[in-house]
Amino acid sequence: MTAVRAGVVGAGYVGLTTAVCLAERGHHTVCVDVDPDRVEQLRNGVAHIDEPGLPELLRQGLAGGTLEFASHCAGLDDRDVVFVCVPTPSGPDGSADLSAVDNVVDELAGVLAAGAVLVLKSTVPVGTTRRVGERVRSAGIRAVSNPEFLRESHAVYDFRNPDRIVVGTEDADAAAVVTGVLGNHAQTFVMNPESAELSKYASNAFLAVKISYANSLARLCGTVGADITDVTRSMGADVRIGPHFLAPGPGWGGSCLPKDTAAILHTGRRACVALPEIESARRTNAAQPDHIAAALRRALRVPLHRARLTALGLTFKAGTSDVRDSPALTIGAALSRAGATVTGYDPRLGALDQSRLRAAAVTPVDDPYLAAKDADAIVVLTEWPEFRELDWTAIAEQAPGAVVLDTRNLLDAAALADAGLRYVGNGTRSGY
Repeated sequence: MTAVRAGVVGAGYVGLTTAVCLAERGHHTVCVDVDPDRVEQLRNGVAHIDEPGLPELLRQGLAGGTLEFASHCAGLDDRDVVFVCVPTPSGPDGSADLSAVDNVVDELAGVLAAGAVLVLKSTVPVGTTRRVGERVRSAGIRAVSNPEFLRESHAVYDFRNPDRIVVGTEDADAAAVVTGVLGNHAQTFVMNPESAELSKYASNAFLAVKISYANSLARLCGTVGADITDVTRSMGADVRIGPHFLAPGPGWGGSCLPKDTAAILHTGRRACVALPEIESARRTNAAQPDHIAAALRRALRVPLHRARLTALGLTFKAGTSDVRDSPALTIGAALSRAGATVTGYDPRLGALDQSRLRAAAVTPVDDPYLAAKDADAIVVLTEWPEFRELDWTAIAEQAPGAVVLDTRNLLDAAALADAGLRYVGNGTRSGY
């Protein structure tokens, strides 16, 4: 592997992971972010992202001189390849807001040297890379699509061990630069930019469809006396289906699936192509809070509007402190609007964005036993394994007769029953 001079614009989950991992491979890397306070923290070796392995790589890169941070793109003028990793949030109509991407491209067009490769790692709509390529061609800069497939809480692992690398370009030399920097230890697919861009949206939309299907099946199981765990275990043994993303839960969320499903539907509307499977998955997901509220109304001994509820888990999934579009907070907010008093506990509570908790009207409590005290119901919303290790007998003493509604089927139903709690599973014979 030949070392290159690399740049990364954006120090979020994708950008910072990309920067520290490129530096680990020996590429001198400059990472740029518009937030000067964040840049100063990173220069001092302080990671603002809760990601396993990342703080160590950050400090290693700084100590080894392969990693630098800056607040402006001007310092990227000698870079061979620059990865653009800035946010593309949803607009009101579901389209991706490309203002951050466009601003970065405009700046880089006046900075990068001829021959540099500008790589769009941000998730962007079909046609964006070709449009950017036309914008920077006169400066001798090549634009390439390279969508990311990193999982939060596994981002460093996924960068080191990708299951595939997708490179969207019709310039063979530019493709070779990108694949050389990223490595050739995974399946590498070189295709036109439109195919690369759509592959990211198509992948995330399919995962959303699969999860929503599992949640619909769970509702059917809870009605007809089947068990969703047995059903999905059988389904997952079929190699054509596979076991992943078949676990029911409170719905899907996070920084990717909601905005990416909205964006691909927007692309479909513009192309006059209906995508009813994705539309249906979004409707199923949007109905989850009402479904869970209805289950609580049936299970509670008091009216929901007078109930004291405890939400166990506030992040959108375990292993992260990210609460963006968290289904746990969406459900907490819905239950609060229904009149319930909602307290919440999460193992990463101190690292969570407290403003999002306030917006959901969820009162944070930093001890799970205090959070559950006097609760009429305890709702398990995030699949933190720590919840299995709680002393449920002690919780039952603090909240006698409480209902435990387990949206993730994480807990041992028999153990909770022995503790004196009423267990309600998701898609089970005695559940909902």
